[in-house]
Amino acid sequence: MTWKRVATAAVLIPVVVGLVLWGSTIVVALVLALVMLLALFEYFALGDAMGHRAYRFWTATCALIILYLQWLTTAVRWGEFGGLIYPSRLVWLLHSFFPRAEDAIFLFVLGIAFITLATKRPIVEALPAAGISSSGLLLVAFPLTYAIRLHALGREGPRLLLFVLVLIWTSDSAAYFAGRALGKHPFAPHLSPKKTWEGSIAGFASSIVVAFAFMRWLSVPIVILLGAAAVGNIAGQIGDLLESAYKRSAGVKDSGALLPGHGGMLDRIDALILAIPVVWYYFVLVYPPSI
Repeated sequence: MTWKRVATAAVLIPVVVGLVLWGSTIVVALVLALVMLLALFEYFALGDAMGHRAYRFWTATCALIILYLQWLTTAVRWGEFGGLIYPSRLVWLLHSFFPRAEDAIFLFVLGIAFITLATKRPIVEALPAAGISSSGLLLVAFPLTYAIRLHALGREGPRLLLFVLVLIWTSDSAAYFAGRALGKHPFAPHLSPKKTWEGSIAGFASSIVVAFAFMRWLSVPIVILLGAAAVGNIAGQIGDLLESAYKRSAGVKDSGALLPGHGGMLDRIDALILAIPVVWYYFVLVYPPSI
């Protein structure tokens, strides 16, 4: 299992790093759309295992709309929509009147209300279906779309997104190997029996190391970067535990078998789902990078 885990990472990591650093935001968005849909349908499969059949098509459609609007927001924000530079007044008008991600969420709510009332399913099945659909959109798809916002966050955007990815990859690996070698005290036995305090602490410590490693590559004070590493790691561990709770409720070990040694796509990105938006909000509120 360990060699499969390492081999899969050795193949995927260079591809992802190249995409993040040298791919345009729209290319990143297209790849993210595929990743998001794979994770979302794995989440729906967990719902099936619990007896809750989601409204898959409508949820996936709204997830893609949200992703598109997140990209559109970044394009309009920097005044470069369509590859052209627009006058500042026109940029303001575009930014004011273009639909935003929250508008797509409201559209999703309206659609779910209509489907719930119009479906031929018994209401005892329709309401859980609405619940699993809503949780899939809000807890899997919507947070992931912030990868687009982070990638487009000024000149530093691609490196900030890579910072979060490396942060989570390093934390996951440190927690995994430290937990196997030293783990004795369960961290959350009712959610994930194999996770230990030793592994969690090792993962957090590795995030601090990553912050120092990126210190000379990012134009961000080390204190700010350490704060980003801390909140990103904590959010990542919460996301990991949340997915463990899903799987435990569904009675399965992995969300899928797409990635050898790692399980499914959802297993691979569970920590990123919360870490990415938390770090984005952190930088926007604490230290907004310049354009």
